[in-house]
Amino acid sequence: MPVTRRILGIDPGSRITGVGIIEKNEKEAPQCLFGGCIRLTAPEESMRLGSLFAEIQTLVQTYQPTEIAIEQVFVNKNVRSALKLGQARGVAIAAVMQANLMVYEYAPRQIKQAITGSGAADKSQIQHMVQVLLSLEQKPQVDASDALAVALCHLHTDLTAQKVSRKSTHRRNRLAWESYDRTTSR
Repeated sequence: MPVTRRILGIDPGSRITGVGIIEKNEKEAPQCLFGGCIRLTAPEESMRLGSLFAEIQTLVQTYQPTEIAIEQVFVNKNVRSALKLGQARGVAIAAVMQANLMVYEYAPRQIKQAITGSGAADKSQIQHMVQVLLSLEQKPQVDASDALAVALCHLHTDLTAQKVSRKSTHRRNRLAWESYDRTTSR
């Protein structure tokens, strides 16, 4: 039976949070199931965070992802912005933890590198590559493409790790066999 992975990518924001859900079967290219933005318009911050929590929980219940990938907070000179971003990120993580799912975190530079081949890629390059990698008819919104890029980064990083793991396991098995062969031939 083919294994299907469904990954929810989250690009947290204090006003707009990008979300993207991709699905990957063993022998097929990844498909975009959903890409969009959660716009937080409530006047008070606590209400916005509550809305974000509820929206993320609804996405998890609707699409039932098997894995969650989220962008790490990029710390800039504006401490207040970083704090608000950290709160939104924490709320998003808490919402998915209710479903008992593993959360994987990726730095912005790592995501850009995985998607475009350059850790210094700009937003339009990410949009273009997300469109190409997911065979989308048009470019997704910026925040949605960032979230889809997070999901794709997790997929590619995990697939690469699996390949490396298989190769190193094969090498360990071969070395163990060679060691066994040497000890028995004495």
